[in-house]
Amino acid sequence: MTDKLDPAGILTRIRARTPARVLVDRVGAAYRTVTQLDLRQDHAAARDAVRTELDVPRDLGSEFAVHWKLFEVFTRAAGKDEYLLRPDLGRTFTSEAREKIAATCPPHADLQIAIGDGLSVTAVATQVPALLPLIADQAKSRGWTLGQPFAIRYCRVGIMNEIGDILQPQVVVLLIGERPGLAAAESLSAYMAFRPRRGDNDAQRNLISNIHARGVPVAAAAQRIANLVSQMIRQQLSGVMVKEKLGPSGLQGKSPTLP
Repeated sequence: MTDKLDPAGILTRIRARTPARVLVDRVGAAYRTVTQLDLRQDHAAARDAVRTELDVPRDLGSEFAVHWKLFEVFTRAAGKDEYLLRPDLGRTFTSEAREKIAATCPPHADLQIAIGDGLSVTAVATQVPALLPLIADQAKSRGWTLGQPFAIRYCRVGIMNEIGDILQPQVVVLLIGERPGLAAAESLSAYMAFRPRRGDNDAQRNLISNIHARGVPVAAAAQRIANLVSQMIRQQLSGVMVKEKLGPSGLQGKSPTLP
């Protein structure tokens, strides 16, 4: 009982469960030097995650890019600065991008995956190489056709509507870097939508966020993504009317496969 009430032991256990800076020490009104340095390091990592330009061979690996036949397309944002200042431009493709997607990706797939840089290239580089193959394995085991994955530079979530218009898949999954904080610059999100079309909004989408080592592990994320996709196809809709049901392990029970 004494060990359980030991303040130092309690604080150690709390800190082991969260990357948040819980009850950090101070010297007078200021943080200790080590805390200040940690903050500056994490702030620099967050800035790098946002400002870094996506380069598929460098960030995902040349072998990975070749194996998945990944290609890059651009939204209408002319560069990183315009992308950050004009979110609307990150929701539509250039005409060249639309033509390339239509020419390269087969239409009407059951599952179409796209990779967007979003607000953290660090997250994309860290999570996607492990996550994409697991999602593909889930699709194969459930008998789904998988569209040709591709990468999007200067990407916002609303680009899913254009992917739906161009390729008309059953479900679009967008793997995109989350806005980094001072605790996790490697956090990825998976947005999902059933037959997205121009004019759809967040109410028609589902989301699994915080995909990273201290959040949702990639194996669990792949299972949850596949279960949600299966649910969308079965119910023929997505968004607020589709509720993810998590069991004690944090995963849904196995969903029925496509007929």
